[in-house]
Amino acid sequence: MRHISFVIILLSACGILSAQKKHTVPAEIQAQSYPGHTEITWKNHQGFTYEIYRLAENEKYFVKQGETSESYYFDFYGNNIAQNAQIRYRIIPKGMYVTSANASKFEIKVNRKPYKDDDLLDMVQRYTTRYFFDFAEPFTGMARERSNDVNGDIVTTGGTGFGLMALIAGMERSYFPREKGLEVIEKIINFLGSVERFHGAWAHWYDADTRKAFNFSKYDDGGDLVETALLMQGLLTTREYLKKGNAKETDIAKKISHLWETVEWDWYTQGTDSLYWHWSKNYGWKMNHRIKGFDETLITYVLAASSPTHPIDAKVYEACFKKSPYYYNGKNYYGIKLDLGMEFGGPLFFSHFSFLGLNPMGLTDGYTNYFERNKAHTLIHRAYAIANPKKHVGYGPKLWGFTSSDDPLVGYSSHHPGTNDDNGTVPPTAALSSIVYTPKESLEVLKYLYFEKGKQVFGKYGFYDAYNPGLPEGQQVVKSYLAIDQGPIAVMIENYRSGLLWNLFMGNPEIQTGLKKLGFKSAP
Repeated sequence: MRHISFVIILLSACGILSAQKKHTVPAEIQAQSYPGHTEITWKNHQGFTYEIYRLAENEKYFVKQGETSESYYFDFYGNNIAQNAQIRYRIIPKGMYVTSANASKFEIKVNRKPYKDDDLLDMVQRYTTRYFFDFAEPFTGMARERSNDVNGDIVTTGGTGFGLMALIAGMERSYFPREKGLEVIEKIINFLGSVERFHGAWAHWYDADTRKAFNFSKYDDGGDLVETALLMQGLLTTREYLKKGNAKETDIAKKISHLWETVEWDWYTQGTDSLYWHWSKNYGWKMNHRIKGFDETLITYVLAASSPTHPIDAKVYEACFKKSPYYYNGKNYYGIKLDLGMEFGGPLFFSHFSFLGLNPMGLTDGYTNYFERNKAHTLIHRAYAIANPKKHVGYGPKLWGFTSSDDPLVGYSSHHPGTNDDNGTVPPTAALSSIVYTPKESLEVLKYLYFEKGKQVFGKYGFYDAYNPGLPEGQQVVKSYLAIDQGPIAVMIENYRSGLLWNLFMGNPEIQTGLKKLGFKSAP
């Protein structure tokens, strides 16, 4: 018996018996080549563990790249494989030998295609848009607040506004069938028309299961005018996109018009010369938060002034938004003049959120050119990273840009120059969403993060939310996704590539009326 057992062990070790084992073949194996990685997918409903082996052209042996019990695997090789080279993969059940006779049944081939910068941008836009299509809350279509939410299926209004714009671009670029994108959009519009509103404004968050407002904070359980504005920016972009379409599309556009016309922007002034951020049925105006600038809330005043049914007077904009101690600036930082905004300009989402639909190109008033102001803000962040006064690991021309995001040290934080919140964490959304202002510099960050750090920082829905290279390797990346960080990446890349979303939003006639009322001039 001992002799027979020894022979069985020896034969198994040599792989002779492995071909006799019955393995479950992963069904529908597919592989897609991108500039610096291959995405391999298969059906794996049982959650079996598969090992991924790679053999690139001119190499002699299959080399194991990793293993997973998911139904996909990303193989990052950066620039280590020649363009046009053929790559062979074997996705084999754990325990099978890659050289066994049956292993060839698990093989798929791809070629690493040549790429241009636009291919890189398309890849990032495609992956990021998946957050609002593949990861949308299935019954409401709304954007989930975050991928790592501990509170259940919490959906976000402002983030959904960003997501609507990303979905439009995704349909135009055939990332998914148009009719499938419309299904998601229709769910969103129906949900928004069915939930409780607060004098026309939506809450910051809703629980998708109960369809009730979900508290953002203790007293913030009602209307959130800024989140409503971020949502409405996306809704009006969607209306413009669909208004001349088929019967289903024009019906959605009409529903959006009704939602737009029933927001009581003027009610949120309390009859004063200020706009207020929050109102609650339970706590009234207790938060008492006047909406002042310069920050991400500019779009709130533009929409409030543009409303065809409940507009505010221009004096509200002059007396409130422009009367904060951090509206005017005029200082130079690293030789770069900043007309408006707090020290160093604040987090970069100040130059993103309002300008996803509001086109800053050629947008001026008596104080600044908004494209140049936002470009200066972005370049100040880059210059700060290069100067690196706190000596953080990795900062420089290939890693810069700071904004609010998840944080590996403190959970969630606003990261921006000149504050204690600068702790070495760099959210990829900051530089990537600035592509419209600094294409060369933002692409440098994109290429570094993707080609050199892709295996760490890039996942199913694009770049993860936060990266801090100064921490131990396993703690450098927060592998989460947030709707308000994903949206600007996808939207601003599309605006850089085509201007589509700017053109749609600015095509709403009410917006031109509101801009003129507030003293803005925009390019024709």
